[in-house]
Amino acid sequence: MAKKNKKAGNSTPQVHQELKTTIADTKPSALPEQNGTGWLSFRFQAIIVALLAIVMYANTWQHEFALDDTIVIVKNEYVWEGFAGIKDILTKDAFDSYYRQQNSSNQLSGGRYRPLSIITFAIEQQLLGTDSVSNGNVTFEMQSKSEQKLLHDMRVRHVVNTLLYALAVVVLLYFLRTIIFRSTPVAAFIATLIFTAHPLHTEVVANVKSRDEILSLLFICLTFVTAFRYRADKKITSLALSMLCFLLAFLSKEYAIATVLLLPLAFVLFDKQTPVQSIKSFLPYLIVIGIYGLLRLQVAAESNPASDADILNNPYAFASPAEKLATQIATSLNYLKLLLVPYPLSSDYSYNTIPYKSFGHPMVWISLLVHAGIVGGIVYFFKRNRIICFGLAFYLFHLLLINNFLFNIGATMGERLAYHSSVGFAVIIAYLLYEGAQKIAAQNRAIVAAGVAGGIALVYCLIAIPRNSAWKNDYSLFLTDIKTSPNSALVNSNVGFYYLHQAESQTDSTKKRMFAAQALPYYIKATDIHKTFVIGYLNKGLCYFFMDQPDSARVNLEKVIQMYPNYANIHETFYNVGVNFYFHKRLPEAIEMWKTALRLKPDYILAQQSINTATIELNNANSAASK
Repeated sequence: MAKKNKKAGNSTPQVHQELKTTIADTKPSALPEQNGTGWLSFRFQAIIVALLAIVMYANTWQHEFALDDTIVIVKNEYVWEGFAGIKDILTKDAFDSYYRQQNSSNQLSGGRYRPLSIITFAIEQQLLGTDSVSNGNVTFEMQSKSEQKLLHDMRVRHVVNTLLYALAVVVLLYFLRTIIFRSTPVAAFIATLIFTAHPLHTEVVANVKSRDEILSLLFICLTFVTAFRYRADKKITSLALSMLCFLLAFLSKEYAIATVLLLPLAFVLFDKQTPVQSIKSFLPYLIVIGIYGLLRLQVAAESNPASDADILNNPYAFASPAEKLATQIATSLNYLKLLLVPYPLSSDYSYNTIPYKSFGHPMVWISLLVHAGIVGGIVYFFKRNRIICFGLAFYLFHLLLINNFLFNIGATMGERLAYHSSVGFAVIIAYLLYEGAQKIAAQNRAIVAAGVAGGIALVYCLIAIPRNSAWKNDYSLFLTDIKTSPNSALVNSNVGFYYLHQAESQTDSTKKRMFAAQALPYYIKATDIHKTFVIGYLNKGLCYFFMDQPDSARVNLEKVIQMYPNYANIHETFYNVGVNFYFHKRLPEAIEMWKTALRLKPDYILAQQSINTATIELNNANSAASK
């Protein structure tokens, strides 16, 4: 809004008044109206960031599914049921359906209770049609009508993800304008511009499953906005709305727990409350935390003790306590590195992409110094610069939830996990750009700062838009990321699966062997990296099966049942390898494989029939030989 120039006694244009304001010293007040003029108006800025979000991710609208999309959507029976599945989604672990299909219990410490995004998938499915949804047995070629429908549905979901992201950045802009940068809308615009365009968010938007990240930050920002609205109007409806947003943030993802610290801090910094007053203001929100806690306690499944020893679920399973702590400290710095230089990007940082480190590694001490500096900065700027203090706190408090210090997140790190912390990063950068522009061009400070931010956003777009292409489906993603994560057991396995799937789809035996031979080196490397990688050994066995090498296939399958005797449908693989032995006229080995298949599945009639037939043939052959 334009303000009066008391010295001149006349109205000063918005942009000129903006240039005279030092944003760190702006006095807190009631929530301002969003009716600025020109390019400083909320409407103009909202349109720009929303359009930027849509343009950046429009090339994902023809994408299929990748990574955990399969577990959370494609193979989730509760999603297929549409509205009817919402009750189960609300009352079960996020991966419950998948675990039951795999004859497994929960594999992640503490389970995963994030029902809101999955409910949106179920709602979409209801609207898109639930009667002909694929049963999850999808193929790369996507030939059947149900599979074509699945692809169509996923493309709709990608559009929805983009639109939700556009909505989220508009809400973020409003949050920054009304609370953080109250009298400097250009700084709020710069921060939102940097956030919207940042390439580290490609996984969040391009991978549909990561909608939980989008919804989480959306409702966290709405919690702040409505909480401050209540502080201004004292209406009980504003408080109720704020508490509802807080609950929805929790139901989106656990990040809402950081708001327990950040909201009282914001009350102190931006609403002139004392620490005691801020704590009192937060007390009603404890009701929400209690409700969420009760829901989670009733729903979250107990973890499978065996999964804690699996390096793909517990990234520090092979590390000593000292190595674990040192690696956690060093890895925390990777998020800041990627925020500063978001290249190259990868969908996977699992074992052994980031090797364990000792306290003798320099990165450990650099990370300690940097993060100690952030802690010190929060304390130092608490009374000196409210914006810097809050930006650092927003970054650090969310970082603590993703670096494995407080919780085992099931991975060493992940780009999508920095989504919330990047808000704090964007706030700091926007502040520095805006204040730095004062030294370059005081009279054109806003334009210079916005211009530099626009240049940064353009560079980000040049990285992010091509990166989106990798997320088209599992195979394009795996074949891209093997270049940046060559030492990941999981990525090697996933690339192997691409070639193995090609082998399975071939009718020509020569081509089948060729594709299996291409897959094999990746599975060999995967199992060399991860010595107890069950899926790696299983698929390595299948490679040998397609390559007509049943002895090597048997060795790998026996390792599978040693480590995981209840592996889903493993009896069928043993049976098929038995057939391979049979066609090689090696009847004793064939019978042995079929007996194993029968032991794994006692009612496996086909195995019993094959044993009977082969036994007769073997007896006849022995009788003939004895004569």
